[in-house]
Amino acid sequence: MLRLAFATIGSIIVFLLLVASLAHRLLYPGLPFAEVSKYPLVTVIAQFLAYLVVLAYMMAVVDRRAAEGFWRAIHWNWPQNWPGYVLGGTVLAFALQAFAHFLPMPKELPIDRFFQTPAEAWILSLFGATFAPLIEELFFRGFLYPVLARRLGIFLAVVLTAAGFGLIHSPQLGRAWAPVLIVFLVGLALTIARAVTNSVAAGMIIHMTYNATLSVLIFVATGGFRHFEKLTQ
Repeated sequence: MLRLAFATIGSIIVFLLLVASLAHRLLYPGLPFAEVSKYPLVTVIAQFLAYLVVLAYMMAVVDRRAAEGFWRAIHWNWPQNWPGYVLGGTVLAFALQAFAHFLPMPKELPIDRFFQTPAEAWILSLFGATFAPLIEELFFRGFLYPVLARRLGIFLAVVLTAAGFGLIHSPQLGRAWAPVLIVFLVGLALTIARAVTNSVAAGMIIHMTYNATLSVLIFVATGGFRHFEKLTQ
């Protein structure tokens, strides 16, 4: 797990520097490198490439140690009643958005910079509803949770996995406790689903649907990703 964590962090840093360097040289030569490295498209592309490396590393590690294959070894176990998990992700999104209205949510968050142009919003929404949940579920519910469950028991494994899930998202949320709490609760729901169903795929479906529902809500609220000023009203 430590090697996987370091590989993930290292891959993100390396690809961020690489993509930012290319963008700075080819597209934005007149801007400071530090500013270019913070561009949403640069960040998403770098994260996508890093996640490809992480996925390959995960599969290589499991294939060396497990005879039954990667997906069986991580307990992928696609659920037959998958529409129910789609519904669960949608309900979770609406429920936590309603709960967030009772919390002191900041008016502006670092992640808001991804919603400044329609192209950025579309790319983040597609990435957030497809590849990002897949890799995050493989890492947290496929790798981390089983290790913690064997060593610490199911209860602590669920709580600590959800806490780790919340912490990796905290920089995007300005480390403000209220939005981080919401993400922690999402992680809690996803890890409980993993523990109860013995299926990483079940949590991934919930995760994808949750993110997709939030993107749809933003799409509707901004008039089709055109009036982002409405997000702060």
